[in-house]
Amino acid sequence: MKKLFDDVSATCSRITTRTYSTSFSLGIYFLDKKLHRPIYAIYGFVRFADEIVDSFHEHDKRRLLKKFKDDTYEAINDGISLNPILNSFQEAVHQYKIDRKLIDTFLTSMEMDLEDVQYEKHNYEQYILGSAEVVGLMCLHVFTAESPALYEQLKSSAMSLGAAFQKVNFLRDVKQDFEELGRTYFPGVNLQKLSMAEKALIEEEIGNDLRNGLEGIRQLPGSSRRGVYLAYYYYLHLFRKIKNVTPQQIMMERIRIPNSSKLYLMFKSNLRYQINML
Repeated sequence: MKKLFDDVSATCSRITTRTYSTSFSLGIYFLDKKLHRPIYAIYGFVRFADEIVDSFHEHDKRRLLKKFKDDTYEAINDGISLNPILNSFQEAVHQYKIDRKLIDTFLTSMEMDLEDVQYEKHNYEQYILGSAEVVGLMCLHVFTAESPALYEQLKSSAMSLGAAFQKVNFLRDVKQDFEELGRTYFPGVNLQKLSMAEKALIEEEIGNDLRNGLEGIRQLPGSSRRGVYLAYYYYLHLFRKIKNVTPQQIMMERIRIPNSSKLYLMFKSNLRYQINML
Protein backbone atom coordinates (compact mmCIF):
# COMPACT_ATOMS: atom_id res chain seq x y z
CA MET A 1 0.00 0.00 0.00
CA LYS A 2 2.97 2.34 -0.11
CA LYS A 3 1.77 3.39 -3.56
CA LEU A 4 -1.17 5.12 -1.90
CA PHE A 5 1.18 7.09 0.36
CA ASP A 6 3.42 7.91 -2.61
CA ASP A 7 0.39 9.18 -4.53
CA VAL A 8 -0.65 11.35 -1.56
CA SER A 9 2.92 12.70 -1.39
CA ALA A 10 2.86 13.53 -5.10
CA THR A 11 -0.44 15.36 -4.58
CA CYS A 12 1.18 17.47 -1.85
CA SER A 13 3.97 18.46 -4.24
CA ARG A 14 1.44 19.35 -6.92
CA ILE A 15 -0.59 21.49 -4.50
CA THR A 16 2.59 23.22 -3.32
CA THR A 17 3.58 24.10 -6.88
CA ARG A 18 0.16 25.36 -7.86
CA THR A 19 -0.17 27.41 -4.68
CA TYR A 20 3.21 29.10 -4.91
CA SER A 21 3.68 29.57 -8.67
CA THR A 22 1.02 30.01 -11.33
CA SER A 23 3.67 30.53 -14.03
CA PHE A 24 5.53 27.27 -13.38
CA SER A 25 2.23 25.43 -12.92
CA LEU A 26 1.16 26.54 -16.40
CA GLY A 27 4.49 25.39 -17.81
CA ILE A 28 4.16 21.97 -16.15
CA TYR A 29 0.62 21.64 -17.53
CA PHE A 30 2.09 21.64 -21.05
CA LEU A 31 4.64 18.94 -20.31
CA ASP A 32 3.81 15.35 -21.16
CA LYS A 33 1.67 13.98 -18.31
CA LYS A 34 4.32 11.41 -17.39
CA LEU A 35 6.64 14.30 -16.48
CA HIS A 36 4.21 16.14 -14.20
CA ARG A 37 4.85 14.09 -11.08
CA PRO A 38 8.67 14.35 -10.97
CA ILE A 39 8.71 18.06 -11.88
CA TYR A 40 6.14 18.85 -9.20
CA ALA A 41 8.36 16.87 -6.80
CA ILE A 42 11.45 18.90 -7.68
CA TYR A 43 9.59 22.21 -7.39
CA GLY A 44 8.05 21.23 -4.04
CA PHE A 45 11.47 20.35 -2.62
CA VAL A 46 13.08 23.56 -3.87
CA ARG A 47 10.13 25.69 -2.73
CA PHE A 48 10.15 24.36 0.83
CA ALA A 49 13.89 24.92 1.24
CA ASP A 50 13.57 28.45 -0.15
CA GLU A 51 10.62 29.15 2.11
CA ILE A 52 12.67 28.28 5.19
CA VAL A 53 15.35 30.88 4.45
CA ASP A 54 13.01 33.55 3.05
CA SER A 55 9.92 33.49 5.26
CA PHE A 56 10.28 31.86 8.66
CA HIS A 57 11.76 34.91 10.42
CA GLU A 58 10.10 34.14 13.75
CA HIS A 59 11.75 30.71 13.88
CA ASP A 60 15.31 29.39 14.04
CA LYS A 61 15.86 29.17 10.31
CA ARG A 62 19.33 27.68 10.63
CA ARG A 63 18.01 24.78 12.72
CA LEU A 64 15.03 24.26 10.40
CA LEU A 65 17.22 24.19 7.30
CA LYS A 66 19.66 21.74 8.91
CA LYS A 67 16.76 19.45 9.81
CA PHE A 68 15.35 19.75 6.30
CA LYS A 69 18.79 18.93 4.86
CA ASP A 70 19.25 15.93 7.17
CA ASP A 71 15.73 14.72 6.42
CA THR A 72 16.38 15.05 2.68
CA TYR A 73 19.43 12.80 2.77
CA GLU A 74 17.66 10.35 5.06
CA ALA A 75 14.70 10.19 2.68
CA ILE A 76 17.00 9.48 -0.28
CA ASN A 77 18.97 6.85 1.64
CA ASP A 78 15.86 5.13 3.05
CA GLY A 79 13.66 5.48 -0.01
CA ILE A 80 10.85 6.93 2.11
CA SER A 81 9.99 9.92 4.28
CA LEU A 82 6.98 10.81 6.39
CA ASN A 83 7.45 14.34 5.06
CA PRO A 84 5.35 14.00 1.87
CA ILE A 85 7.35 16.65 -0.01
CA LEU A 86 10.59 14.79 0.67
CA ASN A 87 8.99 11.43 -0.03
CA SER A 88 7.87 12.73 -3.40
CA PHE A 89 11.33 14.19 -4.08
CA GLN A 90 13.25 11.03 -3.16
CA GLU A 91 11.03 9.09 -5.56
CA ALA A 92 12.03 11.42 -8.40
CA VAL A 93 15.71 11.29 -7.38
CA HIS A 94 15.75 7.50 -7.60
CA GLN A 95 13.58 7.13 -10.67
CA TYR A 96 15.48 9.70 -12.74
CA LYS A 97 18.93 9.18 -11.22
CA ILE A 98 19.29 12.81 -10.18
CA ASP A 99 22.91 13.45 -9.24
CA ARG A 100 23.40 13.78 -5.47
CA LYS A 101 25.95 16.56 -6.10
CA LEU A 102 23.18 18.74 -7.56
CA ILE A 103 21.22 18.41 -4.32
CA ASP A 104 24.33 19.19 -2.23
CA THR A 105 25.03 22.31 -4.30
CA PHE A 106 21.44 23.52 -4.05
CA LEU A 107 21.34 23.17 -0.27
CA THR A 108 24.69 24.95 0.05
CA SER A 109 23.18 27.98 -1.70
CA MET A 110 20.21 27.89 0.65
CA GLU A 111 22.67 27.97 3.56
CA MET A 112 24.28 31.06 2.01
CA ASP A 113 20.96 32.88 2.40
CA LEU A 114 21.27 32.49 6.17
CA GLU A 115 24.36 34.69 6.19
CA ASP A 116 24.87 38.41 5.57
CA VAL A 117 26.91 37.75 2.46
CA GLN A 118 28.66 40.53 0.56
CA TYR A 119 28.48 39.13 -2.93
CA GLU A 120 31.50 39.36 -5.18
CA LYS A 121 31.76 37.71 -8.58
CA HIS A 122 32.96 34.33 -7.26
CA ASN A 123 30.32 33.77 -4.59
CA TYR A 124 27.60 35.35 -6.76
CA GLU A 125 28.35 32.71 -9.40
CA GLN A 126 28.42 30.02 -6.69
CA TYR A 127 25.01 31.15 -5.43
CA ILE A 128 23.48 31.21 -8.93
CA LEU A 129 24.90 27.74 -9.60
CA GLY A 130 23.30 26.28 -6.49
CA SER A 131 20.03 28.19 -6.35
CA ALA A 132 19.13 28.03 -10.04
CA GLU A 133 21.47 26.26 -12.45
CA VAL A 134 21.44 22.90 -10.65
CA VAL A 135 17.63 23.07 -10.43
CA GLY A 136 17.63 23.31 -14.21
CA LEU A 137 19.87 20.25 -14.30
CA MET A 138 17.56 18.30 -11.96
CA CYS A 139 14.71 18.96 -14.39
CA LEU A 140 16.94 18.09 -17.34
CA HIS A 141 17.55 14.66 -15.77
CA VAL A 142 13.78 14.12 -16.01
CA PHE A 143 13.42 15.54 -19.53
CA THR A 144 16.29 13.46 -20.98
CA ALA A 145 15.85 10.27 -18.95
CA GLU A 146 15.86 8.18 -22.11
CA SER A 147 18.98 9.84 -23.55
CA PRO A 148 21.95 10.43 -21.22
CA ALA A 149 23.92 11.79 -24.19
CA LEU A 150 21.29 14.50 -24.71
CA TYR A 151 21.59 15.45 -21.03
CA GLU A 152 25.31 16.11 -21.49
CA GLN A 153 24.64 18.02 -24.69
CA LEU A 154 22.05 20.34 -23.10
CA LYS A 155 23.64 20.90 -19.68
CA SER A 156 25.03 24.33 -20.53
CA SER A 157 21.71 25.57 -21.92
CA ALA A 158 19.73 24.25 -18.96
CA MET A 159 22.10 26.00 -16.56
CA SER A 160 21.79 29.25 -18.54
CA LEU A 161 18.00 29.07 -18.48
CA GLY A 162 17.93 28.45 -14.74
CA ALA A 163 20.35 31.35 -14.22
CA ALA A 164 18.24 33.66 -16.37
CA PHE A 165 15.08 32.86 -14.42
CA GLN A 166 16.88 33.49 -11.11
CA LYS A 167 18.40 36.79 -12.23
CA VAL A 168 15.03 38.03 -13.49
CA ASN A 169 13.62 37.09 -10.08
CA PHE A 170 16.42 39.09 -8.44
CA LEU A 171 15.41 42.20 -10.39
CA ARG A 172 11.70 41.58 -9.81
CA ASP A 173 12.18 41.07 -6.06
CA VAL A 174 15.02 43.52 -5.52
CA LYS A 175 12.98 45.82 -3.26
CA GLN A 176 11.83 43.00 -0.95
CA ASP A 177 15.24 41.29 -0.90
CA PHE A 178 17.01 44.54 0.01
CA GLU A 179 14.52 46.09 2.44
CA GLU A 180 13.10 43.00 4.18
CA LEU A 181 15.91 40.45 3.94
CA GLY A 182 18.93 42.73 3.68
CA ARG A 183 20.21 40.94 0.59
CA THR A 184 22.08 42.40 -2.35
CA TYR A 185 22.88 39.66 -4.84
CA PHE A 186 24.44 41.65 -7.69
CA PRO A 187 28.18 42.05 -7.03
CA GLY A 188 29.60 45.55 -6.82
CA VAL A 189 26.18 47.21 -7.05
CA ASN A 190 24.84 49.73 -4.53
CA LEU A 191 21.09 49.28 -4.90
CA GLN A 192 20.39 52.60 -3.22
CA LYS A 193 22.27 54.25 -6.09
CA LEU A 194 21.53 51.76 -8.89
CA SER A 195 22.22 53.49 -12.21
CA MET A 196 20.78 52.87 -15.66
CA ALA A 197 24.23 51.73 -16.80
CA GLU A 198 24.49 49.13 -14.01
CA LYS A 199 20.95 47.92 -14.69
CA ALA A 200 21.78 47.63 -18.40
CA LEU A 201 24.83 45.46 -17.65
CA ILE A 202 22.72 43.11 -15.53
CA GLU A 203 20.12 42.97 -18.31
CA GLU A 204 22.78 42.20 -20.91
CA GLU A 205 23.89 39.23 -18.79
CA ILE A 206 20.30 38.00 -18.52
CA GLY A 207 19.73 38.42 -22.25
CA ASN A 208 22.75 36.24 -23.02
CA ASP A 209 21.49 33.56 -20.62
CA LEU A 210 18.03 33.60 -22.19
CA ARG A 211 19.43 33.21 -25.70
CA ASN A 212 21.59 30.26 -24.67
CA GLY A 213 18.65 28.74 -22.83
CA LEU A 214 16.41 29.02 -25.89
CA GLU A 215 18.93 27.11 -28.00
CA GLY A 216 18.64 24.25 -25.54
CA ILE A 217 14.83 24.39 -25.49
CA ARG A 218 14.80 23.88 -29.26
CA GLN A 219 16.66 20.59 -28.78
CA LEU A 220 14.54 19.17 -25.95
CA PRO A 221 12.39 16.09 -26.58
CA GLY A 222 8.83 16.85 -27.65
CA SER A 223 7.56 15.62 -24.28
CA SER A 224 9.08 18.63 -22.51
CA ARG A 225 9.80 21.28 -25.17
CA ARG A 226 6.43 23.05 -25.16
CA GLY A 227 6.17 23.33 -21.37
CA VAL A 228 9.71 24.66 -20.94
CA TYR A 229 9.14 27.10 -23.80
CA LEU A 230 6.07 28.47 -22.01
CA ALA A 231 8.12 29.12 -18.86
CA TYR A 232 10.81 30.77 -21.01
CA TYR A 233 8.22 32.90 -22.82
CA TYR A 234 6.73 34.10 -19.55
CA TYR A 235 10.13 35.09 -18.17
CA LEU A 236 11.08 36.76 -21.44
CA HIS A 237 8.08 39.04 -21.18
CA LEU A 238 8.65 39.73 -17.49
CA PHE A 239 12.25 40.59 -18.38
CA ARG A 240 11.14 42.97 -21.13
CA LYS A 241 8.75 44.66 -18.72
CA ILE A 242 11.56 45.14 -16.18
CA LYS A 243 13.85 46.53 -18.89
CA ASN A 244 11.28 49.24 -19.63
CA VAL A 245 11.27 50.67 -16.10
CA THR A 246 13.84 52.82 -14.33
CA PRO A 247 16.11 51.62 -11.51
CA GLN A 248 14.09 53.80 -9.17
CA GLN A 249 10.87 52.02 -10.13
CA ILE A 250 12.18 48.53 -9.39
CA MET A 251 13.30 49.81 -5.98
CA MET A 252 9.78 51.09 -5.32
CA GLU A 253 7.54 48.30 -6.60
CA ARG A 254 7.57 44.63 -7.54
CA ILE A 255 7.24 44.35 -11.30
CA ARG A 256 4.88 41.52 -12.18
CA ILE A 257 2.65 40.09 -14.87
CA PRO A 258 -1.04 39.79 -13.83
CA ASN A 259 -2.63 36.35 -13.97
CA SER A 260 -4.93 37.47 -16.79
CA SER A 261 -1.88 38.38 -18.86
CA LYS A 262 -0.25 35.04 -18.02
CA LEU A 263 -3.18 33.28 -19.66
CA TYR A 264 -2.70 35.42 -22.78
CA LEU A 265 1.01 34.59 -22.82
CA MET A 266 0.13 30.90 -22.43
CA PHE A 267 -2.12 31.12 -25.50
CA LYS A 268 0.45 33.08 -27.51
CA SER A 269 3.41 30.83 -26.61
CA ASN A 270 1.35 27.75 -27.49
CA LEU A 271 0.48 29.31 -30.85
CA ARG A 272 4.14 30.14 -31.53
CA TYR A 273 5.10 26.59 -30.59
CA GLN A 274 2.50 25.07 -32.92
CA ILE A 275 3.68 27.11 -35.92
CA ASN A 276 7.33 26.40 -35.04
CA MET A 277 8.32 30.00 -34.17
CA LEU A 278 10.63 29.09 -31.28
